[in-house]
Amino acid sequence: MKALINTEIVGNWATLLLATDDKGKLDFAKLSDEIDVLIASQPNGIYSNGTAGEFYAQTEDEFDRISLLLSEKCEKAEVPYQIGVSHMSPQISLERLRRIKDLEPGAVQVILPDWFPVTLDEAIDFLKKMEETANGISLVLYNPPHAKKNLQPADWTILKKNVQSLVGVKVFDQNADTAWFSEMKKSSKGLSVFIPGHRLITGLRNGAHGAYSNVACLNPFIAQHWYEMAGYDMESALEMEVRINRFMSELIAPFITQHGYPNHACDRFMALLGGWADVGSKLRWPYRSIPVDLVESVKMRAKKIIPEFFK
Repeated sequence: MKALINTEIVGNWATLLLATDDKGKLDFAKLSDEIDVLIASQPNGIYSNGTAGEFYAQTEDEFDRISLLLSEKCEKAEVPYQIGVSHMSPQISLERLRRIKDLEPGAVQVILPDWFPVTLDEAIDFLKKMEETANGISLVLYNPPHAKKNLQPADWTILKKNVQSLVGVKVFDQNADTAWFSEMKKSSKGLSVFIPGHRLITGLRNGAHGAYSNVACLNPFIAQHWYEMAGYDMESALEMEVRINRFMSELIAPFITQHGYPNHACDRFMALLGGWADVGSKLRWPYRSIPVDLVESVKMRAKKIIPEFFK
């Protein structure tokens, strides 16, 4: 696949969740079926090894097999895809990139080294080494709120100036307001800016380009429909966003804020709610998973808020 440029990374991108058995062991048959369903939902793209893909908990053999499987299926279906080569260790991240670069994905996603906060100069050094190794494959920088180095829009300009193959950023500023979006527009020349999935339509109206979507974890078909709706019925798309955010705040966020579950436990739980693929209920050790016996009660309440996602 040819390297994607920033203007080609837009819309609703579905994440590949790690598919596991009842003990948290990776299940490649389930993973293969999941990729088939994601392709059938006709997303703008698919990406692997984000947080929901539990990149931090994969062996190197598992990483290689996941990457190859996604590449083979997306190449055959002509679906744009990105491979996440992220790891907390820059050395492991670099080695992952070296091993998959011959697959030639549209882009690779990376995080900054994450044991100790890097300076901006160190971030540039890291990305330039990744750029050199990628040998023409585009880079997308994933900077979640829990990262040790929390980048601001002004930092993106500096990084892009020094790393030409950097074509996108994946950011999660939950408090993004008019001022943040204004700064984002000034700082994102040559970059595709992706924001949280449940704020997709507001983001698009304010200059963002898409989402690596948590909403697609619930139902990738409706997530894609929702994005496309913004092109012909913005008012209805915004109304749905209000209800999606009500669903998130009332039924999903409390698992994090009140019960201490990790964010990606919620991604997996939403996939169980949506029932679109058998990805299993268990995160890999040592992270806790939301009990599967809560699915039906939460689903009953969710159907009253966003019934479209459960048809």
